[in-house]
Amino acid sequence: MDSKNLTYVPANTRRADEPFEVVERKGHGHPDTLADALGSHLSTVYSRYTRHHFGAVLHHQFDKTGILGGRVEVSFGGGRMLEPVRVLLSGRASCAFGGEDIPVRDLLTAATRDFFAQRFPMLDPDRDFRLLYEVSQGDSPGGIGAKNQAANVRSRWFAPQSLDDLPELKRLACNDTSSGAAFSPPTATEQLVLDVERVLADAFGSGWLGSDIKVMAQRFGRTVNLTCAVPQIAAHVPDLASYISNREHVRDVLTAYAATAYPELEVRIWLNTRDDDARPELYLTHTGSSIETGDEGLVGRGNRYGGLISAVRPFTMEGISGKNPVYHTGLVYCVGADLIATGIHRELGHGAEVILVGQSGRELTDPWAAVVRVEPAADGRPAPDRDAVAPLVDKGLSALPDSLEGILSGAYPMH
Repeated sequence: MDSKNLTYVPANTRRADEPFEVVERKGHGHPDTLADALGSHLSTVYSRYTRHHFGAVLHHQFDKTGILGGRVEVSFGGGRMLEPVRVLLSGRASCAFGGEDIPVRDLLTAATRDFFAQRFPMLDPDRDFRLLYEVSQGDSPGGIGAKNQAANVRSRWFAPQSLDDLPELKRLACNDTSSGAAFSPPTATEQLVLDVERVLADAFGSGWLGSDIKVMAQRFGRTVNLTCAVPQIAAHVPDLASYISNREHVRDVLTAYAATAYPELEVRIWLNTRDDDARPELYLTHTGSSIETGDEGLVGRGNRYGGLISAVRPFTMEGISGKNPVYHTGLVYCVGADLIATGIHRELGHGAEVILVGQSGRELTDPWAAVVRVEPAADGRPAPDRDAVAPLVDKGLSALPDSLEGILSGAYPMH
């Protein structure tokens, strides 16, 4: 990239050594995380189909996908849906190529049914879900006047006649003026928050443990207060005693894990703080997720790139899930920022935070601005000079045109 557009910030302290952190994660069954994952899944299915049939990923965006919760009846031993979960399939996509129709509706409907069937096998896809299909193929801004249509690719953005109508195949440019951000490595507090779901899944398997696990950590000094909301699936919980036993087992598992894996931290566990055993008011669910009880999920309202909402880190407010993985600035620049940050940590041994800012129409590999903050190393070495970092910025950016397959395969932590 143009060196004058690189702002290098050598830091005096590491994030892990600062006096406080606030870190949150919405688990993989949280409605917002589900919406993000569904948006990404729809984009992957569509991208693979069009690339296989036509030789390129056609224009699309499913980043306005939403999940609108249903209504449920639940008690110890089981539950049932009273009203279906509604799934809003919204966005735009090319519905034809060279005059050949693309079965977009069938593709997305089947992909959505498979998505929920894998995550919520206790639900009937015909009875317990209602799909609201609102995908269009409205032209992007830029097509001017009927007499100019033959020469203006924008007028055929969602109905290309040939690969010549995909300008990104000739010149890969930012589609939007927006930014992406990432950091590497996570602090101990951040990694602990990321660990919770995996640790509980390893300990309890797929029985009573629900997927809508939410974690919030606040660290002051070396003390971490970790609040976890952990749902239980009613079909596997016969009575209140079982629920309480499961909950306390969760507390024991997390306490033991934190003490072993993070001895440098004093971790205090707060678990299901809304529970009232006397009433009882409990986090007992039919599905393991609050999609069953009216909660909504929308792309972009959940975890940032990397799977966390880390309040002291830079991040973008872009809803990146479901955006076109070839050229959408907000999505691809999160990957680019990740490639740069992880490269700096891997090759120099320093933690890094990266923000890439794109300008609509500018070459994707030449950001309008790049801000790179590099920390002292864990062994006390000060941050390196700019000349050591700049080549790693260029190396990460040069890899962006080859990042598509990694995005489609889920190699990058989008949500």
